Amino acid sequence: MSNKILITVASKAIGHAIARRFYQHDFEVIICARGQEGLTAAKAEMPNIYTYTCDLSDKKEVKLLGQTILKEFGTLDVLVNNGGVFLPGLIHQEEDEIYETQMRTNIDSAYYLSKILLPPMIEKQSGTVFNICSVASLKAYPNGGSYCISKFALLGFSKMLREELKPYNIRVVSVLPGAVRTASWEGTTIPDERFIPVEDIGKVVWNTYQLSERTVVEDIVIRPALGDI
Repeated sequence: MSNKILITVASKAIGHAIARRFYQHDFEVIICARGQEGLTAAKAEMPNIYTYTCDLSDKKEVKLLGQTILKEFGTLDVLVNNGGVFLPGLIHQEEDEIYETQMRTNIDSAYYLSKILLPPMIEKQSGTVFNICSVASLKAYPNGGSYCISKFALLGFSKMLREELKPYNIRVVSVLPGAVRTASWEGTTIPDERFIPVEDIGKVVWNTYQLSERTVVEDIVIRPALGDI
């Protein structure tokens, strides 16, 4: 029986790279994204993946996704909380909706989805959770606004989950990438050479998963070779 992995927001960029890597190693790969177009393109590349539409900023949709996954796939072996949106700004100037959207997408989605999908892992006493955080989880920067707040919160969530799940042999890994060429950087004139190749994130997640169940890499900080942008 194949191992099963769910990756949120995996029709492109980091999530897609992780999905591709696990797909190449014969996992049952389940992905979600908000738009059907990206899911259709991912399905064309990886015909045997399972795709679901889900707006991670919507609590009801997140819970429905979790319940559907449990019903259709049972216990997962790997959960990758990769949901995220970047809306730059200043805390004292940004609209309330900017804060609320980023908190719902970047932290609440991981919280509610994990609560639904973890109990079977706990019962089985096996599994790995990857939370895709950011170097913004470690250091605030100009114009980071509530995005940085949400990423600090996600790292805190990940560390708390690590402590809670130790007794059940479930590994929790916080992945903190620096600048990767994603939609967040559309319009930039910064050359590609300054960004982390998205494939490297997929490779790091896969290699970390491959370690013995007796070993967990708690925090992975990945930066461009020349430093943060």
